Amino acid sequence: CRTSGPRIVRVYHLASGQNGCKSTNDQLCQMGVFHRQPPPNKPNSNPTIEYNPPMPHLTPLDNNFAFEVQGLDIWSGLDVAQVRALDDAWANQGVLVFRRQALTEGELVDFSRRFGTPDVIVRTDWASKGRPEIIQISNMRNAKGDTIGGLGSGELAWHTDQAYMANPATGAILYGVEVPEDGPRTYWANLRLAYEALPQETKVRIDGRRAIFRYSERYKDYQDETVPTEEILARTPDVTHPLVQTHPTSGARALYLDPSTMVGIEGMDQSEGRALLDELIEHSTRPEFVYAHNWRPGDLIMWDNGFMLHRRDAFRTDQNRLLKRTTIRLSPDRHIIPD
Repeated sequence: CRTSGPRIVRVYHLASGQNGCKSTNDQLCQMGVFHRQPPPNKPNSNPTIEYNPPMPHLTPLDNNFAFEVQGLDIWSGLDVAQVRALDDAWANQGVLVFRRQALTEGELVDFSRRFGTPDVIVRTDWASKGRPEIIQISNMRNAKGDTIGGLGSGELAWHTDQAYMANPATGAILYGVEVPEDGPRTYWANLRLAYEALPQETKVRIDGRRAIFRYSERYKDYQDETVPTEEILARTPDVTHPLVQTHPTSGARALYLDPSTMVGIEGMDQSEGRALLDELIEHSTRPEFVYAHNWRPGDLIMWDNGFMLHRRDAFRTDQNRLLKRTTIRLSPDRHIIPD
């Protein structure tokens, strides 16, 4: 991969070694930047001793819906009760942030699998060579000059992952392996909060309406990304989803939008439908519904595409950036799954 540009802090992915570090060569770990403590011993020789795993502690990162998860090391493996607590927070809050994680690809997939089935997305050209469940988001290139991932360094407008699929996988986990020290930011918009703040007449107007989603629309504004092949486009015909979704446990309602692929609303003429969609997008991305994240090496972020939009700032092409992402099919009994 190219190495020009400013100094970058890296998270290394190496084999297990001494002192809880992944390797004796892992300088970050040896310096204590990413020191992997061994997991606590679970007493099982004495049946009278009950082991109570530490529960995640959630610290608000904004005033609305983003929380930092403290007290857990993902790599060490999680108890069933810990996973359930995380899943509850994920399904109802929308964005969870872990700091200072040091994960192999296998550990990232294993963690993702605790919440559902990891999905292999249609862009197999972005997939990791070792784990097809992982895609690489990167502007970096290998020694042959080929890109090692997708989405380059340009701005990514507001979108929702897999809204163009009839049965979208809505869970997303993004792990920052190499990130520039001065950006770019990633933003999330909460569509449950946006729905709650809609005027009552707008709620009535959109009730029961279905938006039309077209995958090929997403690539019209991408500046440094290859166009999907005809095979990929053939696998992603137009689909529709309700504009309003209902949470299966709380009953809370949320908008379901994807500005990058929505082309209209069933039962409305093109101009009327487009105007209504634009109105909903403008409303939903107001600052009071948005969390902006400044990346650090080792950050891992979970978000629920069932009621979240996200976008990314552009960044300089001489800055290296590599993130690894999994996409997860979540339980419809606990999460919003658009039909």
